[in-house]
Amino acid sequence: MTLAPPALNDKADIKAFTAETPGTRMLRTAQNHLDEAAERLQLNPNLHRILRSCERSLTVSLPIETDDGDIEVYTGYRVQHTSVRGPCKGGIRYHADVSIEEVTALAQLMTWKCAVLELPYGGAKGGICVSPNTLSENELRRLTRRYTYAIMPIIGPKKDIPAPDVNTDERTMAWMSDTYSMLMGQASQEIVTGKPIILGGSVGRADATGLGVAIIAESTMKRYGTPVEGATVVVQGFGKVGYWTAHYLARDGCKIVAVSDVSGGYYNPNGLDMEAMFNYTKSAPSRTLEGYDALTNAEKVTNEELLTLPCDTLIPAALEDQITTLNADGIQAKFIVEGANGPTSAEADKMLHARGVIVTPDILANAGGVTVSYFEWVQGLQAFYWDVGEVQHKLRRFLDNAFLRVCDFSERNNVSLRQGAFMLAVSQVADALEQRGIFP
Repeated sequence: MTLAPPALNDKADIKAFTAETPGTRMLRTAQNHLDEAAERLQLNPNLHRILRSCERSLTVSLPIETDDGDIEVYTGYRVQHTSVRGPCKGGIRYHADVSIEEVTALAQLMTWKCAVLELPYGGAKGGICVSPNTLSENELRRLTRRYTYAIMPIIGPKKDIPAPDVNTDERTMAWMSDTYSMLMGQASQEIVTGKPIILGGSVGRADATGLGVAIIAESTMKRYGTPVEGATVVVQGFGKVGYWTAHYLARDGCKIVAVSDVSGGYYNPNGLDMEAMFNYTKSAPSRTLEGYDALTNAEKVTNEELLTLPCDTLIPAALEDQITTLNADGIQAKFIVEGANGPTSAEADKMLHARGVIVTPDILANAGGVTVSYFEWVQGLQAFYWDVGEVQHKLRRFLDNAFLRVCDFSERNNVSLRQGAFMLAVSQVADALEQRGIFP
């Protein structure tokens, strides 16, 4: 049943690989990780077959009236992988490349992420195929409300709880929460997480994913013999994950030598000033790092070049499918800590492992966001809220425990951290499925 990735031994193979859509490639990679874990665990083929499929996939048509009175129709998705361990959980992304394959892959990854952290959730994901920067705020609000209405039959505080993802934020979640509450005729703020604090959001949620990546990056370096103080770090992506990751690592003594966003990257082997760069993006007309090199002695590099810069730790925190067989041999980092979902292809992962590069996988490394989303959901159900110290203390405890479980399991079984994380996660979900049995 295993879907073997392409060998890429010749130009024809490479052409075929690059002709795949990113979503298709990501889904194949996600399925490969499951298949490999199932094979190593000698998983019951019937359980494997169930876990390879999704409980529910919904495609919705979203007509909205534009500001000039025309009608535009967008396509949205919501995929629920499994609810065997609890209600489904996963973000909503707005991006022109959103596809059913991408959303399906991300829903599966959410299942394994929640299982690794021992959160009582199954995985889900959603998205709308749209370039949000082409819409006004009013159009985005109408699109969000229409999407919420369209997926209402399958979401709910005990069924499926959405959250922010790429190009969505607490404002998006406020619109979703309000739409659901108005249509249900009762306050249902716990329907989403990542909300504004005044509407029941949790303190510490905005930077939770980045803080979590920083915690796991530091744990990885310590575990494998590299001091955090003075460690050189490259971060691809300077959004809400990349910036906060860089911020916390710099605070703890790391030297951030390169960062990038959609406009390109900047490299200085002596280190970059994260706060100065962040403040620049807030005032720049494009809200990006474009033009920052004119204000400093940083060298301009492309996003592709950034991945192969010399450093102790590389953190891909942008989009999926960034490290492939086409650039894996050029990676110079000792450690890769995956801030993004699915940034490394299955075949590239094997190449890196063979070279001795330690890769801390996304289902562990970027789980800070869903962990604090879990905290927000619990606080919302109880209508009893915590302070930021309690949130961050609990987050560190959850992540530290998960990291130790994955490392110890991987070393006992002589597998990579990714293989160990997937094996632990798959075994957890399979055990729950076996205990519950098949309905009816």
